[in-house]
Amino acid sequence: MRVVLVAGTTETAKIPGISAAGAEPSLVGHTPSADAEIIEYGEPVRSPVTPVSPTGCPTPAAVTRAVKQLTGFDVLTVDAGLAKPSAAPTIDVGARPGRDIRESEPVPTAPGAFEAARRMGLALPEDELVIGETVPGGTTTALAVFRALGEEFPVSSSLPDNPTSLKEEVVAEAFEASDVEPGFAAHKPRRAARYLGDPVLPVVAGLTVGALENGIDVTLGGGTQLLAAAALARHAGANGDLTLATTSYLAEDVPELADAAEAFDLELTVTDPGFETHPLDRYAAGEAKEGAGMGGALMLADRMGVLDDVEAATLDVLSTLDPEAVETGTGTAAADAGGADAGGVDADADIDDGP
Repeated sequence: MRVVLVAGTTETAKIPGISAAGAEPSLVGHTPSADAEIIEYGEPVRSPVTPVSPTGCPTPAAVTRAVKQLTGFDVLTVDAGLAKPSAAPTIDVGARPGRDIRESEPVPTAPGAFEAARRMGLALPEDELVIGETVPGGTTTALAVFRALGEEFPVSSSLPDNPTSLKEEVVAEAFEASDVEPGFAAHKPRRAARYLGDPVLPVVAGLTVGALENGIDVTLGGGTQLLAAAALARHAGANGDLTLATTSYLAEDVPELADAAEAFDLELTVTDPGFETHPLDRYAAGEAKEGAGMGGALMLADRMGVLDDVEAATLDVLSTLDPEAVETGTGTAAADAGGADAGGVDADADIDDGP
C-alpha cells in the first residue's frame, strides 16, 4: 500500500486572506516542497523554513509523517507544479506552477498533466493507493472548478473563519478573465482545470482515473480540494469504488460533505485524531483542518490500530521541526519555506481538452 502526495503551487495562494498555509503570502510557495520533505525525511532538507500558519499551527504534513513512522507506509511524491525545489524524490508529470486564476488560462499544462498522471496510475503495481495533496490556495481553485463543472458544493478553508466572500469574488473574477460561464466544462474536466483550476487538481484526477482503470482501490485523503478532484474524475467518466477520507475537523466545517460525497458516489470516512495537546489543538480550533494527506494517514492509523499513538508521535515530529513550539506553545518557525518521466506525455504539447 502506498501513499501518493501530489504537490504543486498556484499564484492564487498569494492573494491576501486566501490561505493560512504560511506566515505570510511571500513564503507560501515553499510549503508544498517542505511538506514533501517533512513526510519523507521528518524535517525540511532543501526548503528553507518549516510551514506553519500565521498563528503557529503546524503543517498537517507533521501528522502524515508521524503516521508514516507508526505504520511504515511507502510514499511517492508527484511534482504537480512545484514553484520551489524539493529534496524529496519526485515523479514529474509535466505540470508547471499555476498562475492566479484571475488570469486567462492559468493552468495550460492541465490536459497533458492529466493524461501523464492517468498513465502513471495505469502503470502502478499497487493494490491500494491513498492520494493526498499539498497546494496552498487550493480551496479557492477547487471552488472555481466546481463552478466550471456546474456543481454547487462549498469548500472549506485552512483558516478558522472561511473567507467565503473573498473566494466567491476571486472566482467571479476568474470566470470573467477566462470569458466563460459556470457549467461550461461539465464532463470536460481537463478544460475545467485548465481555465479555472490549479495544477494539482488535474494530476490527482488523472491519477485517480488511471488507478481505477487499473483495478486499484483508491482513497482520496483530504477535504474539499480532493472532493473537487473526485468531481473531475467522475466527470471524466471514471467508474469504480472511490473513498474520501478526511478529518473530523474538516467534516465539522462542511455540513454538506456527506451529501457531496454521495453525489459523486464516494464512500466517506471521517477520523477524529482527538488532538488536545498544544500546538495540535490548533487543528481542533479550525486551522489547517486537512492537507498533505492527513485524513488518509489518520484512516490508515485507525485501520492499523495505532490511532491513539498519533498525537504523541506527531509531537515527536514537531519536537524536531520546532522544539520551542512544543515546549512553550509559541514557536519560532517562520512559515513556508529530481524526478522520473511518468508516462512520456509532454504536458506542454497541444493536447485537446477532451472529456
